[in-house]
Amino acid sequence: MNKTKEIFITGFALFSLFFGAGNLLLPPLLGYNAGENWFWVTIGFMITAVIIPIIGILAHAKLQGTLYDFGKKVSPTFSFIYCVIVYIISIAIPSPRTASATHEIAIHPFFGTSPLLTSCVYFSLVLVFVLNRSKILNLIGKYLTPFIVLILILVIGIGLFSSDMIMNPSTFTTPIVAGLLEGYQTFDAIGAVVVGGVVIISLKLKGHESFDDKKELIKKAGIIAGIGLFVIYAGLISVGAFYGSEILVDNTLSGDMQRASLLRGISIATLGNIGNAFLSVLIALACFTTAVGIITGTSDYFKGLFKDSPKAYTITAVTACIIGVLVGQMDFHSIIVIALPILMFIYPITIVLILLNVLPEKWASALVFKVVVLVTFIFSIPDFLGFIVPKESLTGIKNLIPLANYHLGWVLPAILAFIGVNLKYKNSNLA
Repeated sequence: MNKTKEIFITGFALFSLFFGAGNLLLPPLLGYNAGENWFWVTIGFMITAVIIPIIGILAHAKLQGTLYDFGKKVSPTFSFIYCVIVYIISIAIPSPRTASATHEIAIHPFFGTSPLLTSCVYFSLVLVFVLNRSKILNLIGKYLTPFIVLILILVIGIGLFSSDMIMNPSTFTTPIVAGLLEGYQTFDAIGAVVVGGVVIISLKLKGHESFDDKKELIKKAGIIAGIGLFVIYAGLISVGAFYGSEILVDNTLSGDMQRASLLRGISIATLGNIGNAFLSVLIALACFTTAVGIITGTSDYFKGLFKDSPKAYTITAVTACIIGVLVGQMDFHSIIVIALPILMFIYPITIVLILLNVLPEKWASALVFKVVVLVTFIFSIPDFLGFIVPKESLTGIKNLIPLANYHLGWVLPAILAFIGVNLKYKNSNLA
């Protein structure tokens, strides 16, 4: 296959593996609520939903191993526990969430079927793709992604040129922080460490052996995927903001139905009545490709644990699909509510591991990994507990930690730990 063509197919596949239900539904309502401050929430959203995930892909290009390699400098035991937690979270929350979103927005309004039927059909098809492991990049990159991107560009392009661009006042006091936290909900940083491994193994199955060739291909494909995500996210946020005065979102609806209602309104306003049908197909495809990526990555990991056993791969894939069917019975909003405290706990650690793994060895020794991850873990605890215990009981400790009231209390301590350990290490070498 032509090298340039392969880079683009891999880049498209990466984009599609990232781009799921949350990626499509979250940005328009974020822009709608941001109104005149849509540009600032876009910056925040891009940091957690584009920049850090693509850095994660670059880290995979550097390591060319599995998710286990991201945390092994902390300790083998930590890395094993981290991997198991990430994969369990992935098949228990984001994967079923794709089925739930597909049912609520793309299937039920047209056919009135039960969530059980939708989930069964949906995960049966996912399983077919996952079991045809060696063809995943080509199937998604060549056929599914171009169709997804085409519909998105039509909605965004027509929307930008046909709206009155009269925006509502912003509902956010700190737009950049609002964008940062909404970017968490896309699961893209976790997606990066999971689907990056999928790409590594897919390239090996296609006969790529050279470390340098794979590194170059993955880096360029990651940049293509990043550009695609940036353009689509910025477009969806801006369209959401520009249609603020034209589409009324019912505030009595749950968050997910508000998002779906707004996106449906924008699709109909831009593409007419056929926009609703296009939206349904778009959501179904975007969700489907993400579920395939998550379950493939999980199956790859457990296959590796059991000495590359094909049986372990199949059993994991089937188990993940069964979990998807069971959890997929819940509505989209309930899954998000369950996901939030877990995200606040695992997301900061994932971000720190991604950033440390792309740094040169001299700045990211095993000691740096250990101290920074430990500090991040400790200062993430208040955010995690905030969803379990009454928030009033944490007011005192949150007031002591900079940025803790914005759910970012781990950021400054992690930076200080990184600088402190490196300075001490450098001074000890000089001595």
